[in-house]
Amino acid sequence: MASDEILVQQVTELGQKLGAARASIEQRFVGQHGVVEQVLAAILSGGHALLVGQPGLGKTMLVDTLATVMGLDSQRIQFTPDLMPADILGSEVLDVLADGSRAFRFIEGPVFTRLLMADEINRASPRTQSALLQAMQEREVTIGGQHRPLDRPFHVLATQNPIEQEGTYPLPEAQLDRFLLQIDVDYPDRDTERDILLATTGVEEGAAHAVFSPDALIAAQRLIRQMPVGEAVVESILDLVRACRPGADEAAGFVADTLVWGPGPRAAQALMLVTRARAALDGRFAPTLDDVEAMAAPVLRHRMALSFAARARGETVDGVILRILGERLGNRRAA
Repeated sequence: MASDEILVQQVTELGQKLGAARASIEQRFVGQHGVVEQVLAAILSGGHALLVGQPGLGKTMLVDTLATVMGLDSQRIQFTPDLMPADILGSEVLDVLADGSRAFRFIEGPVFTRLLMADEINRASPRTQSALLQAMQEREVTIGGQHRPLDRPFHVLATQNPIEQEGTYPLPEAQLDRFLLQIDVDYPDRDTERDILLATTGVEEGAAHAVFSPDALIAAQRLIRQMPVGEAVVESILDLVRACRPGADEAAGFVADTLVWGPGPRAAQALMLVTRARAALDGRFAPTLDDVEAMAAPVLRHRMALSFAARARGETVDGVILRILGERLGNRRAA
């Protein structure tokens, strides 16, 4: 069988497996199809995701369910203002041995897992938030001068309450950029909320089951990177990301007065990966411009900041992204 035929077969099989994973997740996390799609896309792309929404929308339950379905051992950290970096990474303790000698012993923190849930990450101080930076980027931590690798795969799924709520600290730009996607979890519509009531207040609730294993997930992540991407999709990604940078030659005309800073190359890399992942979730062999359009906001919204003048005008980051999408992808589709 030719290599292309093997790849098509593998992508088709992965699509079927992902369909089973999505169905298992949605037995518990009811009605939020877009949120489930984006979280799975982040995991398939090998990245981390930030889930933003009001309390009580099921963000914690989603992460817990995802750990079960993807076959990953998980740990949960409840971020609070008094949380210290050692509470995340671990620490060395001095042991007295039987012969009277002393030696340091390292006690692993909850970061030594495959799926780490950072619950309400913006309630901890910036110092504690930054303890995750090295782990998220390099998949290792340095403690006591020693580099300690983390298990593979390693993913951080963080939940965040809106910044306007009392007792929260905004995440620094460097850490926001480590998240592949920012997934906004909104209130459900009436029909969805009705389904939630019926599914979660009876005698029995839907139970998730394992579909993947760690090795199977790593294989899926490798397969995603082998999927071909057409020239039109590559150019549309470049058009979109570069149009969002104030001061750049290719920036959209209104960006200079609207944005303070925009996305870097990591955003383009993220968009390239998650468009492939979205195609695989639909059982398709290659991404299209529709995938770019669907994943643009989750990739870009936390990598851009509005100017004071734009905020005063009532503009939003998502509105700016939609406007740029209309300009740049519209030109690509017309061509």
